[in-house]
Amino acid sequence: MEYRNPEVFWLFTLIPVFFAYYIWRMNKTTGSIRFSNISLFKNVGIPKKTMFRHILFLLRMAGVSCLIVALARPRIANNERTINTEGVDIILALDISSSMQIEDFQPNRLVVAKDVVKNFIAGRETDRLGLIVFAGKSFTQCPLTLDYGILLGFLKDIEIGLIEDGTAIGLAIANGVNRLRDSEAKSKVVVLVTDGENTAGEIAPITAAELAKTFDVKIYTIGIGTDNPYITQNTIFGKRRVSVPNKIDEESLKEIASITGGKYFRAKDKDAFQNIFTEISELEKTIVEVTEYTRYDELFIEYLFWGLILIILEFILSNSIFRKIP
Repeated sequence: MEYRNPEVFWLFTLIPVFFAYYIWRMNKTTGSIRFSNISLFKNVGIPKKTMFRHILFLLRMAGVSCLIVALARPRIANNERTINTEGVDIILALDISSSMQIEDFQPNRLVVAKDVVKNFIAGRETDRLGLIVFAGKSFTQCPLTLDYGILLGFLKDIEIGLIEDGTAIGLAIANGVNRLRDSEAKSKVVVLVTDGENTAGEIAPITAAELAKTFDVKIYTIGIGTDNPYITQNTIFGKRRVSVPNKIDEESLKEIASITGGKYFRAKDKDAFQNIFTEISELEKTIVEVTEYTRYDELFIEYLFWGLILIILEFILSNSIFRKIP
């Protein structure tokens, strides 16, 4: 609680003065009728009216106190804010071809990719996010949504083998553009994660990138994998690592990003992969405008009401029950 006019509280210094004056006046008061012998009044009790005569003064002081508080204008401040956001619409396109089982990322590329994407989702607040997956074909795992709980559920369900094998990068981009083309967001983004080159689909990646540019869709491409990828095989002599070809088509991924105004990244370990998504988060910041204002709930009416009630009650009692006879 705060007070709009706290300076009026100095009036409370007058209350002790009023009490002192009242006590002085009561002690100074003398009887109006004199008796030569008061023995006749020894057995006469004190009238209740006399016992409660001070209540009038107390009512008056309580009423005055309430009025002083009312003059100070007590109020409660309610701070409120209006948040205006301009969110970003982001489609996460995740490669789930068989090569994502390669173990140069532990336990494999897909598991690490899902974990990093999960952290990225957790870091957004007012952006619509969607998820598409691709291998030999591409389909939408989750359309654009603000319900990140549902999105994380769909992300968890992703596994290799959901789609026929292959790497349809062009189809994945076209699918993402289709999801974003009617968006009215200030920024429309596809984040494409792949470890290979385009080997399937009816649409060439560069053609899909030109389509994305037409709809003002920006594409960030991420090539995932080390320079010496491998898989683990079980043999009669135990587990051994077997090298596999490194097929990331970095030139195409760079061109896709360049055409759409995005950026190409290479993730050779989990930390680098995580840092890439952190950088993308910085590049695609949501604009948040916060307007704060204070609304006051005035409380002086209550004190004014009770102050007047007490003073009126004192007036009524002093002119009825406690009325003085001249």
